[in-house]
Amino acid sequence: MNREKYIELEGVSKHYKNLKAVDNLSLKVYKGDIYGFLGPNGAGKSTSIRMILSLIQPGSGRIKLFGKDLAHNRYQTLSRIGALVEKPDFYNYLSARDNLKILGRISKLKNLNRKIDETLDLVGLLERGGSKVKTYSQGMRQRLGIAQTLLHDPDLIVLDEPANGLDPQGQKEMRELIQYINRERQVTILISSHILNEIEQISNRMVIINKGRSKVEGDVQALLNEGKMKVMFHVNDVLKVNEWIKNSVYAAYLIETEGDKLGLTMEMDQIPEVNKEMVNAGFQVFAVKPTRSLEEYFINITGE
Repeated sequence: MNREKYIELEGVSKHYKNLKAVDNLSLKVYKGDIYGFLGPNGAGKSTSIRMILSLIQPGSGRIKLFGKDLAHNRYQTLSRIGALVEKPDFYNYLSARDNLKILGRISKLKNLNRKIDETLDLVGLLERGGSKVKTYSQGMRQRLGIAQTLLHDPDLIVLDEPANGLDPQGQKEMRELIQYINRERQVTILISSHILNEIEQISNRMVIINKGRSKVEGDVQALLNEGKMKVMFHVNDVLKVNEWIKNSVYAAYLIETEGDKLGLTMEMDQIPEVNKEMVNAGFQVFAVKPTRSLEEYFINITGE
């Protein structure tokens, strides 16, 4: 089944004199995705986001939003998008509700008061909607920033570092909010972040870019399952299993022992074979856990 493409970049480049900020970048974000946009500092993420939002123009290539060429359908496509670029900025001396009223009136939204209450409730700020923004914590400001992106019922939101500056609890709450918006409101989300653990937990698809170029794009779990990874085997007798492995064809796989577990490095499709051979050799295998984090994968891809 063909999924509808909400964002499509085809060979997009943006150069500043001798700097190739974005270099022949291609990617696809499909309807329903929580799409992780990853890369080290200076990789071209912010420049790419600004081009998607038509804040700057690409030097070459093509950007399509909702299947339409952005260059010729700017208003029609951007009206379906909400965006939070860098830190949210508000009038500190006004309440959250009044800040949203200003935005709503600019957008000529109907039933504005009801819409504001619904949106504040969604992001968990309804009870503090009348408080001045200057009294808000960083986490509350970030939530108000999300509310700002949702006020006009967009089909797609673009979030640039939404968990930036938040403590672990704040990051958890932001992650849950993003997942809720995607699941319950059916909003597609592109999220740029340097917090790799967050992307690993919430994104179904991702791209990693480096020096303005796409290094890899695809399903998050499928990418993490590619190539060799560390696999922990929980066994009944670590010492005997360790000795057996050293004298078997799997000797090169062994990397560590940890309590009642052994760590071996192998590809995903080799796990059943090794497990079977351990059992045939008379050992008990209680659990098998492949472990490769997005951080390890990211470092391997980017070298940073």
